[in-house]
Amino acid sequence: MIAKIKGTIDFLRDNYVVVDVNGVGYKVFVTIHTFGKIAGQQNVELFTHTYVREDTLALYGFLDMEELEMFELLISISGIGPKAATGILSIADPKTIRTAVLNEDSSILTRVSGVGKKIAERVILELKNKVADMPMQEKTQISGDSDVLEALITMGYSNTQAREALKNIPADVKDVGQRVKLALKNLGKK
Repeated sequence: MIAKIKGTIDFLRDNYVVVDVNGVGYKVFVTIHTFGKIAGQQNVELFTHTYVREDTLALYGFLDMEELEMFELLISISGIGPKAATGILSIADPKTIRTAVLNEDSSILTRVSGVGKKIAERVILELKNKVADMPMQEKTQISGDSDVLEALITMGYSNTQAREALKNIPADVKDVGQRVKLALKNLGKK
């Protein structure tokens, strides 16, 4: 099993990156969030999950262990494959997914192509106890941030830009409209 890849980025495509490690190019599938962070860089270090099935051998890469652990939890659920798991992690970070699961909010999960209400409810049911015990690197994002992210993306900002803008908003601001205004102000400063 390949647990980590560190090397030079040869090229990026829509959902994967080719990382050159001592002359060998590894095709590593990534989330939109990871793709946005590594775009423009020469070197990269990714934590990986080696996905092996009868007809498939693929690597999935993540910038931090928290994202990798959430990916592995998601693919452990019947009906969620790596494509759906990377889709979920592309629209929401692990903290948002954790909050959604703990609050039994399936709306975030059903935004992903191929994940319907039944599968989303299964994800919540199977992950509820597992994510409650997961250590989070930062404070848990308030549940309204999924609405703020969606609003910013609808306005034309990328997922990465929207997430960055949300990082600087004080946690005591709870109103979604106010959080959108502050995020737009943060985006205007850049």
